[in-house]
Amino acid sequence: MTTAPNALDLPTRHPIRTGTLLLATMTTGLTAGVYTDWSNTIMPGLGGVDDRTFVTAFQALDAAIMNPLFLGVEFTGSLLLIALALVLHVRSGRRATLVWLSVALAAYLVSVAITMGVNEPLNQQLRSVADASGDADFTAARALLDEARWTTWNTVRALATLTAFGSLAWSLVIHRRR
Repeated sequence: MTTAPNALDLPTRHPIRTGTLLLATMTTGLTAGVYTDWSNTIMPGLGGVDDRTFVTAFQALDAAIMNPLFLGVEFTGSLLLIALALVLHVRSGRRATLVWLSVALAAYLVSVAITMGVNEPLNQQLRSVADASGDADFTAARALLDEARWTTWNTVRALATLTAFGSLAWSLVIHRRR
Protein backbone atom coordinates (compact mmCIF):
# COMPACT_ATOMS: atom_id res chain seq x y z
CA MET A 1 0.00 0.00 0.00
CA THR A 2 1.38 3.39 -0.98
CA THR A 3 0.43 6.71 0.43
CA ALA A 4 0.29 10.00 -1.37
CA PRO A 5 2.97 12.49 -0.34
CA ASN A 6 1.82 15.27 1.93
CA ALA A 7 1.66 18.49 -0.08
CA LEU A 8 2.90 20.44 2.94
CA ASP A 9 6.04 18.34 3.44
CA LEU A 10 9.14 20.32 2.61
CA PRO A 11 12.05 18.49 1.03
CA THR A 12 14.21 16.81 3.64
CA ARG A 13 17.18 16.02 1.45
CA HIS A 14 18.48 19.58 1.68
CA PRO A 15 17.19 21.03 4.95
CA ILE A 16 19.72 23.88 5.11
CA ARG A 17 18.94 24.94 1.55
CA THR A 18 15.21 24.72 2.20
CA GLY A 19 15.40 26.44 5.58
CA THR A 20 17.50 29.30 4.25
CA LEU A 21 15.11 29.84 1.36
CA LEU A 22 12.13 29.78 3.71
CA LEU A 23 13.75 32.28 6.12
CA ALA A 24 14.75 34.55 3.22
CA THR A 25 11.16 34.51 2.00
CA MET A 26 9.73 35.26 5.43
CA THR A 27 12.11 38.11 6.29
CA THR A 28 11.74 39.66 2.86
CA GLY A 29 7.97 39.48 3.19
CA LEU A 30 8.19 41.28 6.53
CA THR A 31 10.36 44.02 5.03
CA ALA A 32 8.04 44.39 2.05
CA GLY A 33 5.16 44.72 4.49
CA VAL A 34 6.89 47.49 6.42
CA TYR A 35 7.63 49.52 3.29
CA THR A 36 4.16 48.93 1.89
CA ASP A 37 2.58 49.95 5.18
CA TRP A 38 4.54 53.21 5.18
CA SER A 39 3.39 53.98 1.63
CA ASN A 40 -0.24 52.99 2.08
CA THR A 41 -1.05 54.02 5.64
CA ILE A 42 1.60 55.92 7.57
CA MET A 43 2.59 58.60 5.05
CA PRO A 44 -0.99 59.24 3.87
CA GLY A 45 -2.05 59.44 7.52
CA LEU A 46 0.71 61.88 8.36
CA GLY A 47 0.10 63.86 5.18
CA GLY A 48 -3.00 65.51 6.56
CA VAL A 49 -1.63 66.62 9.93
CA ASP A 50 -0.01 69.91 10.91
CA ASP A 51 3.76 70.34 10.67
CA ARG A 52 4.43 69.96 14.40
CA THR A 53 2.51 66.68 14.54
CA PHE A 54 4.13 65.42 11.34
CA VAL A 55 7.69 66.10 12.51
CA THR A 56 7.11 64.75 16.01
CA ALA A 57 5.33 61.61 14.80
CA PHE A 58 7.79 60.91 11.97
CA GLN A 59 10.76 61.29 14.30
CA ALA A 60 9.14 58.94 16.83
CA LEU A 61 8.34 56.34 14.16
CA ASP A 62 11.85 56.64 12.70
CA ALA A 63 13.39 56.14 16.14
CA ALA A 64 11.17 53.12 16.80
CA ILE A 65 12.07 51.40 13.53
CA MET A 66 15.79 51.73 14.26
CA ASN A 67 15.78 48.55 16.33
CA PRO A 68 17.68 45.25 16.15
CA LEU A 69 14.67 43.28 14.91
CA PHE A 70 14.08 45.46 11.87
CA LEU A 71 17.69 46.40 11.11
CA GLY A 72 19.21 43.00 11.86
CA VAL A 73 16.58 40.47 10.96
CA GLU A 74 14.44 42.12 8.32
CA PHE A 75 16.59 44.69 6.53
CA THR A 76 20.08 43.14 6.71
CA GLY A 77 18.99 39.58 7.41
CA SER A 78 16.87 39.42 4.28
CA LEU A 79 19.76 40.48 2.09
CA LEU A 80 22.14 37.96 3.66
CA LEU A 81 19.59 35.14 3.58
CA ILE A 82 18.74 35.75 -0.08
CA ALA A 83 22.43 35.75 -0.97
CA LEU A 84 23.02 32.60 1.08
CA ALA A 85 20.05 30.84 -0.50
CA LEU A 86 21.44 31.70 -3.93
CA VAL A 87 24.89 30.38 -3.04
CA LEU A 88 23.43 27.19 -1.56
CA HIS A 89 21.36 26.60 -4.70
CA VAL A 90 24.23 27.15 -7.15
CA ARG A 91 25.42 23.57 -6.75
CA SER A 92 21.89 22.18 -7.10
CA GLY A 93 21.87 22.71 -10.84
CA ARG A 94 18.28 23.93 -10.64
CA ARG A 95 18.43 26.73 -13.20
CA ALA A 96 14.85 27.93 -12.70
CA THR A 97 15.37 28.28 -8.95
CA LEU A 98 18.62 30.15 -9.53
CA VAL A 99 16.94 32.56 -11.94
CA TRP A 100 14.21 33.46 -9.44
CA LEU A 101 16.70 33.74 -6.58
CA SER A 102 18.79 36.07 -8.75
CA VAL A 103 15.72 38.20 -9.48
CA ALA A 104 14.98 38.32 -5.74
CA LEU A 105 18.53 39.37 -4.91
CA ALA A 106 18.59 42.05 -7.61
CA ALA A 107 15.22 43.44 -6.53
CA TYR A 108 16.23 43.47 -2.89
CA LEU A 109 19.50 45.23 -3.76
CA VAL A 110 17.43 47.90 -5.53
CA SER A 111 15.51 48.45 -2.29
CA VAL A 112 18.76 48.70 -0.31
CA ALA A 113 20.16 51.22 -2.81
CA ILE A 114 17.00 53.33 -2.54
CA THR A 115 17.09 53.13 1.25
CA MET A 116 20.73 54.17 1.47
CA GLY A 117 20.61 56.68 -1.39
CA VAL A 118 17.27 58.41 -0.80
CA ASN A 119 15.17 57.50 2.23
CA GLU A 120 17.89 57.25 4.86
CA PRO A 121 19.58 60.56 3.94
CA LEU A 122 16.18 62.28 4.11
CA ASN A 123 15.47 60.59 7.45
CA GLN A 124 18.85 61.81 8.70
CA GLN A 125 18.00 65.38 7.76
CA LEU A 126 14.84 65.20 9.83
CA ARG A 127 16.70 63.47 12.68
CA SER A 128 19.08 66.45 12.81
CA VAL A 129 16.20 68.72 13.85
CA ALA A 130 16.20 68.60 17.62
CA ASP A 131 15.30 72.06 18.82
CA ALA A 132 12.24 73.02 16.77
CA SER A 133 9.88 75.08 18.88
CA GLY A 134 7.79 77.42 16.75
CA ASP A 135 5.54 76.80 13.80
CA ALA A 136 8.16 78.10 11.36
CA ASP A 137 10.73 75.64 12.78
CA PHE A 138 8.39 72.69 12.30
CA THR A 139 7.47 73.84 8.78
CA ALA A 140 11.17 74.06 7.89
CA ALA A 141 11.83 70.66 9.48
CA ARG A 142 9.02 69.03 7.52
CA ALA A 143 10.39 70.55 4.32
CA LEU A 144 13.77 68.90 5.06
CA LEU A 145 12.20 65.49 4.67
CA ASP A 146 10.82 66.30 1.20
CA GLU A 147 7.71 64.28 1.86
CA ALA A 148 6.73 63.73 -1.78
CA ARG A 149 10.21 62.48 -2.72
CA TRP A 150 10.45 60.27 0.38
CA THR A 151 7.04 58.71 -0.27
CA THR A 152 7.63 58.17 -3.99
CA TRP A 153 10.93 56.39 -3.44
CA ASN A 154 9.51 54.42 -0.51
CA THR A 155 6.79 53.17 -2.85
CA VAL A 156 9.45 52.12 -5.36
CA ARG A 157 11.37 50.24 -2.66
CA ALA A 158 8.10 48.64 -1.51
CA LEU A 159 7.54 47.41 -5.07
CA ALA A 160 11.14 46.17 -5.23
CA THR A 161 10.82 44.20 -1.99
CA LEU A 162 7.43 42.86 -3.07
CA THR A 163 9.12 41.68 -6.29
CA ALA A 164 11.85 40.03 -4.22
CA PHE A 165 9.23 38.41 -1.97
CA GLY A 166 7.24 37.09 -4.93
CA SER A 167 10.39 35.75 -6.55
CA LEU A 168 11.39 34.00 -3.35
CA ALA A 169 7.91 32.53 -2.94
CA TRP A 170 8.07 31.19 -6.49
CA SER A 171 11.56 29.83 -5.76
CA LEU A 172 10.06 27.87 -2.89
CA VAL A 173 7.44 26.40 -5.24
CA ILE A 174 10.10 25.41 -7.77
CA HIS A 175 12.37 24.09 -5.01
CA ARG A 176 9.50 21.96 -3.70
CA ARG A 177 8.76 20.50 -7.15
CA ARG A 178 12.15 18.92 -7.52
